[in-house]
Amino acid sequence: MARARSPILRTALFVTGALLIAVAPLVGIIPGPGGIFVFAAGLVLVLQNSLWAQKVFARTKRRWPRFGHYADKALRRASARRRRLRAEEAKIARAEAELLGFGDTAR
Repeated sequence: MARARSPILRTALFVTGALLIAVAPLVGIIPGPGGIFVFAAGLVLVLQNSLWAQKVFARTKRRWPRFGHYADKALRRASARRRRLRAEEAKIARAEAELLGFGDTAR
C-alpha cells in the first residue's frame, strides 16, 4: 500500500505540474519534441496530485475514447492495462465459443 503524501508535498507537486504545463508551449518553440515531454510530465504530476484533475481527465476520456486510449498509453496507466487484458480475454473467449458452436449466444 502506498504511503499518503503530506498536503504540502501534494500541493508543491501539483503547482510544479501546472508550471510545467504552462511552460510546455515555450519549450515547444525549440526544435524537437521537447514540449510534448514537458507537457506530459506536468500532466502526470497534476493527475497524481489532484482529485479534481482526475475527475476531469476521466470525464474527458469518456467523452473522447480515442484521446483516453492514447493518454492512458502514454501515461502507462495500470487501469488501461487491465482494460486491454480484459478485452483480449473476451476476444479469446468469443473465439473459443464460436469454435464450440455457440456463436453469438455466448456473450
